[in-house]
Amino acid sequence: MNIHGIVMREDYAIILDFLPLGYPGARHPEPIAQSIGTKYFSLLELVAKENVSIKAGEEVYIGQGERNKIKMIKRRLKLSELTGIASSNLEEILDELIKRNEKRFVEFFNTAGTITPRLHKLELLSGIGKKYVQNIISKRPFESFEDIEKKVGISNIVKIIKKRIMEELEGNEKYYIFVAPIKPRIF
Repeated sequence: MNIHGIVMREDYAIILDFLPLGYPGARHPEPIAQSIGTKYFSLLELVAKENVSIKAGEEVYIGQGERNKIKMIKRRLKLSELTGIASSNLEEILDELIKRNEKRFVEFFNTAGTITPRLHKLELLSGIGKKYVQNIISKRPFESFEDIEKKVGISNIVKIIKKRIMEELEGNEKYYIFVAPIKPRIF
């Protein structure tokens, strides 16, 4: 994955669904796992090693070097390509990833700036308009989600962040702040 010349690679992914026999009707069946990266929220199709058991919700290593359960990263997936099970597991797993990466998201609130002279990055989050942006900027820095909620009066930061991540995963956004977009292939 590459944004603005920076290579972004996932080292770990959380399994959303595991198909030990691959997709129904596949020409060359192989054990497939649909997953979400823990850092850039990339939806990935993984090929598991033979005779390996993987469960939904399990975190697996997909980085450079020896992998104990994953043979290879096959491709990036679109949100619409997830299986029903993967789709139903996605939101719960996203909640956990956001909470686990609280420091990263709090840092976003502490450092987010403008995208254009008329648009601030914080305005890309649902329910945050220009008045909230000014309030957030004036109350910086924040220590935690709870700190943001107390100082600014916004409730359920995890839900707001998750909504934005889901919008970005759909792939139709003009601006991406948490997810690396899938670039269309040009042939």
